[in-house]
Amino acid sequence: MSSTGHPPILETASLVWSDEGDCAATAARFAVHPALRRAFIELHGTLGAGKTTFVRHLLQALGVTGRVKSPTYAVMEPYELPGLPAWHFDFYRFNDPQEWEDAGFRDIFVAEGLKLAEWPEKAQGLLPVPDLRLDIAVDDDDRRQVSVSALSELGQELLR
Repeated sequence: MSSTGHPPILETASLVWSDEGDCAATAARFAVHPALRRAFIELHGTLGAGKTTFVRHLLQALGVTGRVKSPTYAVMEPYELPGLPAWHFDFYRFNDPQEWEDAGFRDIFVAEGLKLAEWPEKAQGLLPVPDLRLDIAVDDDDRRQVSVSALSELGQELLR
Protein backbone atom coordinates (compact mmCIF):
# COMPACT_ATOMS: atom_id res chain seq x y z
CA MET A 1 0.00 0.00 0.00
CA SER A 2 1.16 3.51 -0.69
CA SER A 3 1.18 6.24 1.94
CA THR A 4 -2.30 7.27 0.73
CA GLY A 5 -3.73 3.87 1.70
CA HIS A 6 -4.25 2.90 -1.95
CA PRO A 7 -2.36 0.07 -3.61
CA PRO A 8 0.45 1.31 -5.84
CA ILE A 9 -0.32 1.58 -9.54
CA LEU A 10 2.22 -0.51 -11.39
CA GLU A 11 1.27 0.50 -14.93
CA THR A 12 -1.39 2.63 -16.63
CA ALA A 13 -2.85 2.86 -20.11
CA SER A 14 -5.12 5.62 -21.41
CA LEU A 15 -7.79 4.84 -23.97
CA VAL A 16 -10.50 6.77 -25.77
CA TRP A 17 -13.74 5.05 -26.67
CA SER A 18 -15.30 7.18 -29.41
CA ASP A 19 -18.22 4.77 -29.62
CA GLU A 20 -19.46 1.45 -28.29
CA GLY A 21 -17.37 -0.36 -30.92
CA ASP A 22 -14.20 0.91 -29.23
CA CYS A 23 -15.48 -0.39 -25.89
CA ALA A 24 -16.22 -3.79 -27.47
CA ALA A 25 -12.75 -3.90 -29.05
CA THR A 26 -11.10 -3.25 -25.68
CA ALA A 27 -13.20 -5.99 -24.09
CA ALA A 28 -12.28 -8.41 -26.89
CA ARG A 29 -8.56 -7.72 -26.36
CA PHE A 30 -8.87 -8.58 -22.66
CA ALA A 31 -11.04 -11.65 -23.35
CA VAL A 32 -8.31 -13.51 -25.25
CA HIS A 33 -5.83 -13.22 -22.39
CA PRO A 34 -5.56 -16.43 -20.32
CA ALA A 35 -4.78 -14.43 -17.14
CA LEU A 36 -8.29 -12.97 -17.24
CA ARG A 37 -9.57 -16.28 -15.82
CA ARG A 38 -8.30 -15.32 -12.37
CA ALA A 39 -8.59 -11.53 -12.48
CA PHE A 40 -10.50 -9.07 -10.33
CA ILE A 41 -11.43 -5.92 -12.23
CA GLU A 42 -12.91 -2.82 -10.63
CA LEU A 43 -14.97 -0.43 -12.75
CA HIS A 44 -15.32 3.20 -11.70
CA GLY A 45 -17.38 5.96 -13.29
CA THR A 46 -20.57 7.93 -12.99
CA LEU A 47 -24.00 6.51 -13.81
CA GLY A 48 -24.14 5.95 -17.56
CA ALA A 49 -20.38 6.09 -18.08
CA GLY A 50 -20.25 2.61 -19.64
CA LYS A 51 -19.28 0.23 -16.83
CA THR A 52 -22.03 -2.30 -17.52
CA THR A 53 -21.56 -1.90 -21.27
CA PHE A 54 -17.90 -2.88 -20.91
CA VAL A 55 -18.82 -5.88 -18.74
CA ARG A 56 -21.46 -6.97 -21.26
CA HIS A 57 -18.96 -6.83 -24.14
CA LEU A 58 -16.31 -8.65 -22.09
CA LEU A 59 -18.66 -11.47 -21.06
CA GLN A 60 -19.98 -11.81 -24.61
CA ALA A 61 -16.41 -11.99 -25.92
CA LEU A 62 -15.84 -14.79 -23.40
CA GLY A 63 -18.83 -16.71 -24.73
CA VAL A 64 -21.93 -15.56 -22.83
CA THR A 65 -24.77 -15.84 -25.31
CA GLY A 66 -27.70 -14.82 -23.13
CA ARG A 67 -28.58 -11.41 -21.82
CA VAL A 68 -25.97 -9.68 -19.67
CA LYS A 69 -27.90 -7.45 -17.33
CA SER A 70 -26.84 -5.00 -14.70
CA PRO A 71 -26.86 -6.60 -11.25
CA THR A 72 -27.92 -3.33 -9.61
CA TYR A 73 -30.87 -4.93 -7.82
CA ALA A 74 -29.54 -8.49 -7.48
CA VAL A 75 -26.06 -7.17 -6.47
CA MET A 76 -24.40 -10.17 -8.18
CA GLU A 77 -24.95 -12.10 -11.40
CA PRO A 78 -23.02 -15.36 -11.87
CA TYR A 79 -21.98 -16.65 -15.30
CA GLU A 80 -20.73 -20.15 -16.00
CA LEU A 81 -18.53 -20.28 -19.06
CA PRO A 82 -16.54 -23.29 -20.28
CA GLY A 83 -13.76 -23.57 -17.72
CA LEU A 84 -14.44 -20.07 -16.40
CA PRO A 85 -16.78 -19.04 -13.65
CA ALA A 86 -17.43 -15.30 -13.71
CA TRP A 87 -19.25 -12.96 -11.36
CA HIS A 88 -20.52 -9.46 -12.08
CA PHE A 89 -21.10 -7.35 -8.97
CA ASP A 90 -22.78 -3.98 -8.62
CA PHE A 91 -22.46 -2.50 -5.13
CA TYR A 92 -24.31 0.72 -6.00
CA ARG A 93 -27.15 0.04 -3.56
CA PHE A 94 -24.89 -0.82 -0.62
CA ASN A 95 -25.25 1.64 2.23
CA ASP A 96 -22.66 0.01 4.45
CA PRO A 97 -19.57 -1.97 3.39
CA GLN A 98 -20.58 -4.60 5.96
CA GLU A 99 -23.35 -5.64 3.54
CA TRP A 100 -20.61 -7.21 1.39
CA GLU A 101 -19.51 -9.37 4.29
CA ASP A 102 -23.09 -10.24 5.26
CA ALA A 103 -23.85 -11.36 1.68
CA GLY A 104 -21.06 -13.96 1.85
CA PHE A 105 -19.05 -12.59 -1.06
CA ARG A 106 -15.70 -13.25 0.63
CA ASP A 107 -15.83 -16.90 -0.51
CA ILE A 108 -16.37 -15.87 -4.12
CA PHE A 109 -13.43 -13.48 -4.06
CA VAL A 110 -11.02 -16.19 -2.89
CA ALA A 111 -12.28 -18.70 -5.50
CA GLU A 112 -10.88 -19.07 -9.01
CA GLY A 113 -12.69 -17.11 -11.68
CA LEU A 114 -13.24 -13.66 -13.09
CA LYS A 115 -14.72 -11.03 -10.78
CA LEU A 116 -16.02 -7.72 -12.14
CA ALA A 117 -17.19 -5.07 -9.69
CA GLU A 118 -19.05 -1.84 -10.35
CA TRP A 119 -19.17 0.74 -7.54
CA PRO A 120 -16.45 -1.08 -5.52
CA GLU A 121 -16.04 1.98 -3.30
CA LYS A 122 -19.34 0.98 -1.65
CA ALA A 123 -17.54 -2.11 -0.29
CA GLN A 124 -14.33 -0.24 0.47
CA GLY A 125 -11.94 -1.95 2.84
CA LEU A 126 -13.49 -5.38 2.30
CA LEU A 127 -12.59 -6.12 -1.31
CA PRO A 128 -9.17 -7.47 -2.22
CA VAL A 129 -6.79 -5.33 -4.24
CA PRO A 130 -7.98 -5.45 -7.86
CA ASP A 131 -5.73 -6.60 -10.64
CA LEU A 132 -7.11 -3.92 -12.94
CA ARG A 133 -9.01 -0.73 -12.30
CA LEU A 134 -10.92 0.95 -15.11
CA ASP A 135 -11.86 4.59 -14.58
CA ILE A 136 -14.36 5.68 -17.23
CA ALA A 137 -15.23 9.35 -17.71
CA VAL A 138 -17.56 10.88 -20.31
CA ASP A 139 -16.14 13.93 -22.03
CA ASP A 140 -17.98 16.86 -23.66
CA ASP A 141 -18.12 15.01 -27.01
CA ASP A 142 -19.73 11.92 -25.40
CA ARG A 143 -16.51 9.94 -25.81
CA ARG A 144 -15.23 7.80 -22.95
CA GLN A 145 -11.84 8.67 -21.54
CA VAL A 146 -10.64 5.42 -19.97
CA SER A 147 -7.72 4.98 -17.62
CA VAL A 148 -6.73 1.34 -17.09
CA SER A 149 -4.47 0.82 -14.09
CA ALA A 150 -2.64 -2.37 -13.21
CA LEU A 151 -2.44 -2.90 -9.45
CA SER A 152 -0.87 -6.37 -9.50
CA GLU A 153 1.47 -8.45 -11.63
CA LEU A 154 -1.58 -10.15 -13.11
CA GLY A 155 -2.94 -6.71 -14.00
CA GLN A 156 0.33 -5.86 -15.71
CA GLU A 157 0.05 -9.10 -17.71
CA LEU A 158 -3.43 -8.08 -18.83
CA LEU A 159 -2.23 -4.64 -19.96
CA ARG A 160 0.49 -6.11 -22.18
